[in-house]
Amino acid sequence: MTKYLLTVNYDGGAIDTPMDQWEPEEVKAHMDYYRALLKELADSGELVDDQALTGPELAKIVTSDGMTAPVITDGPFVEFKELLAGYQLVDVESQQRAIEIAARISSVPGPKGVPLQQPIGVRRVMTACDFQVLTPEP
Repeated sequence: MTKYLLTVNYDGGAIDTPMDQWEPEEVKAHMDYYRALLKELADSGELVDDQALTGPELAKIVTSDGMTAPVITDGPFVEFKELLAGYQLVDVESQQRAIEIAARISSVPGPKGVPLQQPIGVRRVMTACDFQVLTPEP
């Protein structure tokens, strides 16, 4: 099994309307879809973790040289639509399966039940073998 991180950002995909302007039943349908999909993945043993993140207004950027106090700022940030909104960590048999799950996440319903077509990032989690290749012994 291989772990993949599926990333969800604030890009609304095919829908320009922010969620705070959706009808309550549209938000409920959206969340119910996520809950059902995540339950299915948890029941199959493929879901390792999933989390939604707070909005960018609460985010901080930390830089440090390791010797002095870290510098903490409220930015700069990338474009809002590129900010990470949440993720799912899955442990699956293949990249193809991770892509299948990402496609289902991408098609979560938005206003009037229209699939969002939200871009979902798919990235393989590195293993110890990957790090051995990157750091050969002397």
